[in-house]
Amino acid sequence: QVQVVEFGGGMVQAGGSLRVSCTASGRTESMYAMGWFRQAPGKERVLVTSITWSSGRSWYDESVWGRFTVSREKDNSTMSLQMNNLQPEDTAVYYCAAQKRGTNGQRGEYAYWGQGTQVTVSS
Repeated sequence: QVQVVEFGGGMVQAGGSLRVSCTASGRTESMYAMGWFRQAPGKERVLVTSITWSSGRSWYDESVWGRFTVSREKDNSTMSLQMNNLQPEDTAVYYCAAQKRGTNGQRGEYAYWGQGTQVTVSS
């Protein structure tokens, strides 16, 4: 079992920056990766970025490429997302999630979720 708690969020004007973080506890050795999802009002939840826990390899959705940077600190089981040049379309609830390892060592499902934090960008 893994527990995930999020920190950060807030409101900024377009072009501004925010940083959100989350900390995992419990059986963190069972995690394959951690990721950030976001869900805007009336929209489906989508994966924004992810980072593998062991190697730190990252992936970004095209919508945030060049603006967002994800990182992780293994010693304190913390993942952070630096969001620069924020735009109104980035407004959403952001969710931190932990991805399980598969039985063969490959990636499994996102099974553990944080409570969500609101990011609001005004024009």
